[in-house]
Amino acid sequence: MTLKVAIQMDPIDGIDINADSSFRIAEEAQARGHSLFFYTPDKLAYQEGRVTARGWPLQVRREVGNHFTLGDEVQVDLADWDVVWLRQDPPFDMGYITTTHLLDMIHPQTLVVNDPEWVRNYPEKLLVLQFPDLTPPTTIARDLDTLKAFKDRHRDIILKPLYGNGGAGVFRLGPEDRNLNALHELFTSINNEPLIAQKFLPDVSKGDKRIILVDGAPVGAINRIPAKGETRSNMHVGGRAERIGLTDREHEICAAIGPLLREKGQIFVGIDVIGDYLTEINVTSPTGIQELERFDGVNVAAKIWEAIERRVGK
Repeated sequence: MTLKVAIQMDPIDGIDINADSSFRIAEEAQARGHSLFFYTPDKLAYQEGRVTARGWPLQVRREVGNHFTLGDEVQVDLADWDVVWLRQDPPFDMGYITTTHLLDMIHPQTLVVNDPEWVRNYPEKLLVLQFPDLTPPTTIARDLDTLKAFKDRHRDIILKPLYGNGGAGVFRLGPEDRNLNALHELFTSINNEPLIAQKFLPDVSKGDKRIILVDGAPVGAINRIPAKGETRSNMHVGGRAERIGLTDREHEICAAIGPLLREKGQIFVGIDVIGDYLTEINVTSPTGIQELERFDGVNVAAKIWEAIERRVGK
């Protein structure tokens, strides 16, 4: 099976080819004989009944500083393509949401990965709310009194933007911390979105585990260890990845959420687990493929493409 594959992602020139999951997805697609087309989200458009994108035929190679070649710029009708990847990074703002509405218009005749309707309905920090038995105590609120009451109950909490990513804007407020009012003032001056607060999990010092699921089934995990003196384990802010397996509790978590992910067309998902608790379900632009492949010797990108090819074949 050879497929025409369009990839909607952020600019390709500045990516780290040894860490970027979108690059690995494109590399494996090319190895399987699929043709690639690249465009950035701002080049997506609706034009009199057609969903179009202005972009470039793409070839990739694993050469640092020379990792891609673009053909001539052209406008295409995305309904003519077999697969469109929705791979731009958050923030999950109205621009991002608009792209999901436009891609809805060609899906599933053109397979959009992940299914844009459910990417829109299940952003990272909201889907976990459907599984309260698996998650730490959590509140989502803009109201300061509600957030204060949550901190009074749990004393040691994590406060972060509801639609943030990459560890940006994540704060730990310990029992003696008096910065909640100031942080609330800062965040609410930036936008009108709620904040999310969770009980701090001391097990984060042992790592924040990223588990990769393909079509609802776990294929492996990496452990992300925070840098010394840091609460956040994101590799963007100095976290260190290490090899690790899955515990019985983590298999239980995957078994609980996997059927819903598969039903809703979330083919490539990365979940975050600290200790025994599920903290996020990442469906917009999950990462971790390359680290997992290096640690476990498993071709995760091939498993993703096998799942896509099965769906297109149907």
